[in-house]
Amino acid sequence: MGTGATPTTYALGLSRRQLLATGSVAAVGAGLGSGGSVREANAQQAAPSGGAPAAQQQKGPQHLKFPGKDEGLVVLGDRPLVAETPESLLDDDTTPTAKFFIRNNGIPPETVDVDKWEFVIDGEVDKPVKFTITELKSKFPNVTRRLVLECGGNGRSFYSPPARGNQWTNGGVGCAEWTGVRLSDVLKAAGVKKSAKFTGHYGADGHLSGEAGKVSLSRGVPIKKAMDENNLLVWAMNGQPLPIIHGGPLRLIVPGWPASVSAKWVTRVWVREKEHDGPGMGGTSYRVTINPMVPGGKTDEKNFRDLESMPVRSIVTSPANGTKLAAGTRELKLRGASWAGDRAVKFVDVSTDYGATWVRAKLSPPKNKYDWQRWTASVKVPSDGYYEIWSRATDTANVAQPHVAANWNPQGYGANPMHRIAVLIG
Repeated sequence: MGTGATPTTYALGLSRRQLLATGSVAAVGAGLGSGGSVREANAQQAAPSGGAPAAQQQKGPQHLKFPGKDEGLVVLGDRPLVAETPESLLDDDTTPTAKFFIRNNGIPPETVDVDKWEFVIDGEVDKPVKFTITELKSKFPNVTRRLVLECGGNGRSFYSPPARGNQWTNGGVGCAEWTGVRLSDVLKAAGVKKSAKFTGHYGADGHLSGEAGKVSLSRGVPIKKAMDENNLLVWAMNGQPLPIIHGGPLRLIVPGWPASVSAKWVTRVWVREKEHDGPGMGGTSYRVTINPMVPGGKTDEKNFRDLESMPVRSIVTSPANGTKLAAGTRELKLRGASWAGDRAVKFVDVSTDYGATWVRAKLSPPKNKYDWQRWTASVKVPSDGYYEIWSRATDTANVAQPHVAANWNPQGYGANPMHRIAVLIG
């Protein structure tokens, strides 16, 4: 970006009008072994016998039609555009850009001028600073890291009763290679004052109302987290210029925490002397309960805290849910991924008998901190028939995934039940 023959202005591909009005998504039927089986089987985990979450009442998943994106992605909302990645499409060590989930809060810019893009740090600093992307590249060490980015509402569809918001299963996550500069290096260049307590992040996306100047989302983090050397201001994703749909030409990556703090199309970080109060902060926004509340009960906002480190999670990425295997198959080769917010994964266990017995998976080390950890396992089954494969990760604090989504909250954050898929042999 911004060098040689690389175009300095690029477009989103579809205009907002095209995206929202004509053919941005195509409905497909759901059936065993289709993309629909993943979503429906996972949605059933959220409902006890006799209950059914809203996701089950759909005729089938809406599959994404978007330039450069895999058509296997499932659309959860089209204003703003939100699409998740079925677990079986997350089988790569590094998530390809085409398979990376989409989560927008406002209206993305349709075109951007990379050479003129500016990023500002101001507020509780000794000297406010402003940099173009070219200046960021030349003035600070460039780094590439493979980092998990996960929506705070990932797993929301597993709550019962249903929580508000996009009904994510496990697909609001991806682990790409990001290239940029450390946010901490740029903050140090501005000189963070001792009075600094929090950051506020601002992007160039427009509000869904279309009202000029109205901010769609502005979240932030405590200054200690902001200074983590793993936070990046990135301009490249998987070795290519960062696509507009993923926040290009410049975005924040704050790994381990809800992706809502990783501002897309970032233009400003405001260093503040108090907790940030932008849209998306306070109330029940991106917040979980302090003391457990009655599911579906009355909300007491005093009983909520910000969701910070994301909970431990593992998924089965191969085989896909609904896979049919040949008669006589007696060994299942399993693959998956696991991650744990600010922590690391200690081990992953898998079961084919509803949790009666467990097999320890082989866990690969992360490439760097905040990378996900891939796992493999080989399990034997006694006969042909229907089998469920469960995966359960445990983090370095010995916290394991629960059997069902725990700690219900009205906006459905932090749900991380064990992943379950089904296969049929014979």
